[in-house]
Amino acid sequence: MSDRIGSASTADGRFGPPVADGSAESQPPAPVVTLRDVSVRYGSHVALSHVTVAFPRGATGLLGPNGAGKSTLILAILGLVAPDAGRIEVLGLDVARAPVEVRARVGYAPEADARLPELNAVSSVAYCGELAGLPRDDAIQRAHEVLSYVGLGEGRYRNVETFSTGMKQRLKLAQALVHDPQLLLLDEPTNGMDPRGRDQMLELIRHLAHSQSLNIILSSHLLKDVEETCDSVVVLDQGHVVGAGPVGGWHLEGDGLYDVRIKGDEAAFVDALRAAGVQCDGAEAGLMHIVVRDGNPRPVFAIASRLGVQIRHLRPQLPTLEDFFARLTDHRPR
Repeated sequence: MSDRIGSASTADGRFGPPVADGSAESQPPAPVVTLRDVSVRYGSHVALSHVTVAFPRGATGLLGPNGAGKSTLILAILGLVAPDAGRIEVLGLDVARAPVEVRARVGYAPEADARLPELNAVSSVAYCGELAGLPRDDAIQRAHEVLSYVGLGEGRYRNVETFSTGMKQRLKLAQALVHDPQLLLLDEPTNGMDPRGRDQMLELIRHLAHSQSLNIILSSHLLKDVEETCDSVVVLDQGHVVGAGPVGGWHLEGDGLYDVRIKGDEAAFVDALRAAGVQCDGAEAGLMHIVVRDGNPRPVFAIASRLGVQIRHLRPQLPTLEDFFARLTDHRPR
């Protein structure tokens, strides 16, 4: 760990771990976190049920409604919650066998505030560094570096209890980064921040993931945050993984989404579409949004021909991550 401290501040003033030299390009990189058939119970409540998923290297968003099991999964990755069944590996280490070694390599910024009273920012961050095993002098030096990196350089000697919500979120990020981790776990990192502060936090996360090659798992209910910062997504619902994959590769299997503009009897066309089982949100400024089963728009043309309606515009609509998330979570049996 100490070997990496000096590499945190690079020659051009950037902060972060050294970038890999690419010598192992011939082999695909191993996942940063792997869960195999993991179940966690709290009494009679099942928080995670037979979860098998791999978090790839890079930035991965962890999405799910409240109670989906996101916080439990993060705590299990840290070794703070013991699974009732299954196995978890983090950075090639078995969490059950080496929880301390795992936590030495992982930075964690929890959703709730995590600070000791009556400490200034430098002391608070340096203390986290010492807890992670850094010598005191190194911890203090690193505290100054990461506070400058997250934009708290001018407030480093202020009591953290006087910080605004946005400053406290930045402080938690600094505490998670102080020991130069290989994996960063962020739980709702933009919670309570104003739009400008949120944008700045997301830019920090993007820089860490894409410029500094730091592995990140970002747990959030804000889909936009994940789309703006992450390369891949894992979706949880009711303790189950209901979706996983790269952020630009989502598709709604079996469905085709289209934007349609017509010339003719709009109301009759919409009624006919719905009668034929084509989901239609109706017209908005003359533009309809429809969902066609099996992705085949031929029934739309057939209905238009029968009604004497002219289709002036029909274009596939790329679903967003929000569309996919809504489908996954809303269509599961409750």
